[in-house]
Amino acid sequence: MMPHAPSASPSPSGAFSWTPLRLVSPALLLLATLLTGCATQNPGLPSDPVLTTGQSTPTTDAPALPDGQLQAITPGKIGSYQIAPTEPPKELWERIRRGFAMPDLQGDLVTDREQWYANRPDYTLRMTERSSKYLFHIVEELERRQMPTELALLPFIESAFNPQAVSSAKAAGMWQFMPATGKYFSLKQNMFRDDRRDVLASTRAALDYLQKLYGMFGDWHLALAAYNWGEGSVARAIAKNQKAGLGTSYSELNMPAETRLYVPKLQAVKNIIANPGGFRTELPLIENHPYFQQVQISRDIDVALAARLADVKLEDFKALNPSAHRPVILASGTPQILLPWDNALVFQRNFDAHTDGQYASWTAWVAPRTMKPAEAAEQTGMDEAELRSVNKIPAHMLIKAGSTLLVPRSSAKAQDDVTNHVADNAQVSLAPEIVLQRKTVKARKGESVASIAKRYSLTLSSVADWNNVSAGSAFKRGSSVVLYLPVRMGRAQAEEPSHGKAGKAAKAGKAAGKAGKAARHEGAKAAKHSESKKAGKAGKAGKAKRH
Repeated sequence: MMPHAPSASPSPSGAFSWTPLRLVSPALLLLATLLTGCATQNPGLPSDPVLTTGQSTPTTDAPALPDGQLQAITPGKIGSYQIAPTEPPKELWERIRRGFAMPDLQGDLVTDREQWYANRPDYTLRMTERSSKYLFHIVEELERRQMPTELALLPFIESAFNPQAVSSAKAAGMWQFMPATGKYFSLKQNMFRDDRRDVLASTRAALDYLQKLYGMFGDWHLALAAYNWGEGSVARAIAKNQKAGLGTSYSELNMPAETRLYVPKLQAVKNIIANPGGFRTELPLIENHPYFQQVQISRDIDVALAARLADVKLEDFKALNPSAHRPVILASGTPQILLPWDNALVFQRNFDAHTDGQYASWTAWVAPRTMKPAEAAEQTGMDEAELRSVNKIPAHMLIKAGSTLLVPRSSAKAQDDVTNHVADNAQVSLAPEIVLQRKTVKARKGESVASIAKRYSLTLSSVADWNNVSAGSAFKRGSSVVLYLPVRMGRAQAEEPSHGKAGKAAKAGKAAGKAGKAARHEGAKAAKHSESKKAGKAGKAGKAKRH
């Protein structure tokens, strides 16, 4: 069945309001609402119940009922309406199947991917079991937006439904957002949280983006290609085929191998979900019921304590709250947490009754000036090694003024919770203790990356990265070789390093390697992984995946 085209109009908040295309009579809509009852009250939606610490009972909005006077259905009008089933599916897989609305893709690539998944039943089972925590919410969001439920299967392709997944291109979360793309779609990323991993926020952003792409191309297969390859790349491929008088469908465009396999992978998963027995695949039972519930927190709280108060395993708590990548959750930055449905009320009661000390043993400390880690440790009453470890500060680095560090609350002598400004903008900015200077030297006869690295007591990878060559490359005699050397050793080393300084030079070279490599790859990484295509301005957004 061809996908239905939702009509959208932007709201002041940037969201979309959708006009339903499958019309039912007000009477049938009311009947379906009454029969489904509480099954329509789900987390992540405007009418969801959200438990709040400090009150004993959950609050819910009034159920939405049709406006206006109900009209009777005459016999002559019965055939013009689509009748909605009054009994919802008992399991979520069936609900997903009912919502399939994309055209099927046929071909050898689909068959190949079907066999790949079918031949790995253990992997498929682990992946589908992992999805059970998140699928209900995603399906609810898709149905609310009137989008095909095939899209609920996309995290299988992106991350195997692992919200902690990070690709080699630094894409993160189960929807695999690049850093700049996440910022474009209002996903906060700072030292306390990464909303690219957040279950609710990343799902909202991913569906916003997919809706945007479908609005651009009017075809779900092309929209998916753009999600993977970048909308600018897809638009150029379409324009190229149009100019050559060729077709512009997904199968007819010239695209990278990864994108060529992207939709066939999704089609293969769709086919397996539609008919698991045909592929000798077992799907875990996922009930058509919310897995989690939102709970509002009013105080900063340690992750370990939150899990204990909810009576859930720490790994299960982290699976539902993967954006919290520090040992403390800040109420001003992350005011709501997700908990298994039956544990939400347990947490609420235990939180309100908690009297055994403070909720948070960690807090934030802002560096008043640029300083060495040893100075920061002394000011906060921490051991330097612990401060470096907790805040991931490497050796030979300075902490720049305004950086936010995670420190024990007792050490910081602060009992108040972290402010909203700090929680939303906390970053750690570092500078090398050794000032590096760019030098250009001439290669001697027969010189290679290895000989240059040895001559200046640098690492092979540093010299190779600075000069855009492989570690085994050779240089032509007289060619310019770029090096990053500490200022204090620049002139002496530019001619010939002394053996007595080799050890210090090697350490400085490693630090230089990290700084130089980061600078050199700033633009190249964006081009290679299409981050600049996916995140900047409209019409130039793109995202690379690691599949």
